[in-house]
Amino acid sequence: MPRHVAFLRGINVGRHKRIAMADLRALLTGLGYTDVRTHLNSGNAVLTGDDATPAEHAEQIETAIAADLGLDVRCVVLTADELRAIVDGHPFPDVATNGSRMMAHILATAPDPALLAEHDPVGLDPDNARLGDRVIYQWCPDGVLAAPPVGGFAEKHLRVAVTARNWNTMTKLVELL
Repeated sequence: MPRHVAFLRGINVGRHKRIAMADLRALLTGLGYTDVRTHLNSGNAVLTGDDATPAEHAEQIETAIAADLGLDVRCVVLTADELRAIVDGHPFPDVATNGSRMMAHILATAPDPALLAEHDPVGLDPDNARLGDRVIYQWCPDGVLAAPPVGGFAEKHLRVAVTARNWNTMTKLVELL
């Protein structure tokens, strides 16, 4: 059975949408996933599941969180190969020296090419952003809060869900696979 990585969006950031990682592991195990491991308290889970598509896994997890925990939480799922390809495709390895300032904006699905041609998120930060498969890479030399909001732009204009993780998290999740 293949490995996947689930990214829950916007949990444990403030007082709302609180999910203990033990509860998340129990929920995922209850759905039939095995070898479930979480990383940090921000909704990152590595798991083994059936051959469903990432979108099908995401929908199953979102539905279970709503039913069992009463929370509306967006989930983005990548296959193990997709995660490895994102990490291997790092476009700024020589300049992005601080993993907490290197971001991967993970797209729930590949964007529509016509929308992408009309609304290229890289144009907001052309020196520090690059588009990959289901990801927008962004080096934020002055910090994440000072960087142009390419993820939010992509979500609004490309009509895809986006969740971001820093490079330290991305490389750790590859290790956990």
